[in-house]
Parts: sequence; C-alpha cells; structure tokens
Amino acid sequence: MAILKDHLIHNLLKEEQTPQNMITVVEVGAVHMACAISILTKDLADELALVDVSENKLKGKMMNLQYGRLFLRKPKMVSGKDYNVTANSKLVMIAAGAHQQEGESSLNLVQCNVNIFTFIISNIPNCKFLIVLNPVDILTCVAWKISGFPKSRVIGSGCNLDSAQFRSLMEERLGVHPSSCHGVSVWSGVNVAGTSLRILHPDLGTDTDKEQWKEVHKQVVKSAYEVIKLKSIMKNLRQVHPISITIKGFYGIKDDVFLSVPCILGQNGISYLVKVILTPEEEACLKKSFSDVTPLHCLGYNRILVGGCACRPFYLICD
Repeated sequence: MAILKDHLIHNLLKEEQTPQNMITVVEVGAVHMACAISILTKDLADELALVDVSENKLKGKMMNLQYGRLFLRKPKMVSGKDYNVTANSKLVMIAAGAHQQEGESSLNLVQCNVNIFTFIISNIPNCKFLIVLNPVDILTCVAWKISGFPKSRVIGSGCNLDSAQFRSLMEERLGVHPSSCHGVSVWSGVNVAGTSLRILHPDLGTDTDKEQWKEVHKQVVKSAYEVIKLKSIMKNLRQVHPISITIKGFYGIKDDVFLSVPCILGQNGISYLVKVILTPEEEACLKKSFSDVTPLHCLGYNRILVGGCACRPFYLICD
C-alpha cells in the first residue's frame, strides 16, 4: 500500500549508508553537549552518535539537538546505551567519568575513572580516542594502555584553553591581537611576529622581572582545560596543538610520562611531536617536574607516573 512518501518522491538509487566522518561523544553532561554542539556548528561530521547509560537523559539531550537542526547543516544523529551505535566512528570523545566527592582522594577518583575507562574502551571499535577528562595526562595514558592503540591515535585534550588564555593575557599587556602572539610559554620561546620578548626584556618571567610576567603564567596554571579543536583531526589541517602524549625519549625522559606538548594533528591523529628547543634552565625545570613522580600501583600500571603540579608545562601560543 502506497504511503504519502511514495506519492511525494520516487527513489532512483540505493544510497550509501556508511558515514564518512562519524564522531561519537560518550556521555551527555554539560561538557559533552558543548562538544556535540561544537561538532554540529563547525560541520565536522556527517553522523553524530551520543552514548550514555541514562536513557531518559539521553533522550532529552537528543531532542534538544534535533530541535536546533533547522539552523544547522543536517548530519545524521543516533543515540543509545548500546555501544553498537559507535560503529564506523572515526573519532570517539571520552569525557565520561566520576566526579570527585567531598573528602575523596585524587587516587581514588583516578581508580574509579580507570574502571569506567576500561568498560568504555573495551566496547568501542577501532578508531581515534580524544580524552577530555581530568586529570587528562594520566587518563590519556590509561586509555592508551587499555586500548593497545598506537600512541598517535590516543589524544589528550591538553592545554588548549591554557594557550588561548596565555595569548589573551599577552594581548592585555602588549595591545597586540592574540593571533600575532606565538611560541611556547617557556619564556625563551615567547614572541610577537617573530620578535623574541626575552631578547627585548631579559628578565621576562623571572623573579627579578619588574613587570611581573610570571603572574601571567600563574593565571594560566589556575585555569581549566577545553576540548581540542576537532577540525584539525576531521579535516586533516595538520595544525599544531598542545596535547597530552608520552614524551619518552625526549628531554632525557626514559619513562612513559604523559605531558602536554606541541604536536601536529591530522586525519591519522598525531603525526609529529614538535621538538621545542629549551634553554638548559628550562630543561632542568622540566626534568624537575617529574623527578619526584609517584607510580600509581593501585591502578595496576606501575609505569604510569604523576609529576605533581608541573604535569603539563607546555602552553602553545601559535595558530
């Protein structure tokens, strides 16, 4: 029996149903929905999948997104508790985890999130992972070990917000647009249009600096993190971003320590690590940041190391 659709349109060919650029977002909390909306507004995927253990919450979030599709390009959207909806995903964003309870230790929280990660990753097919949950360096390392994927395909969101804030604070002080501020926040590398600020101001970032540029760094360290620019991965832009990755073999580091460092991102994940040239003093500071590391034996991974407050020393400030 013919239905209205049959009277309206006539099928000429069988359409290809396999998505070419599918992204999955695991969990639908506030951060996760911000990711989903960003994916939709930037037109990064032809299919978006949402996964959450709460069917009611998932249904409500999906309805919100569907109502807004009138104002956006229209990728297909699927959702469910079953991880089968993630099939064919090129990128899976994992921000699902437990929140720290009052009085709970950081190690207990990490252990809880490791258990969650183990379940999620064991149910997701071959893809690229983007970890956007704190402590991002540790959990990126955990995801890498659990998945068994090459390190190029397990990416931590790193210091993107830190970088943006650093550039914004430079704008406030110098009156120069952030897009013209470049380098890394090892002070020897900070520059505007190729002009080194350290050469112009030798005390830059030191205790003897009368302009107190060290305060800029302190403000950045206190900030939170944001999701990496997905466009670099989905559209193979090969842009540089500060992301969490193991830096074993660099700067004299012999362990699988995960830190946020500048890397080139493309459709295959992490293509290159940018070898930042450090002064002897800066390299000494980097080594000091993980010299008193604590092996997380409770996680079952003796070589996952925590480097204290300086876990993520690099803040990229270039486009």
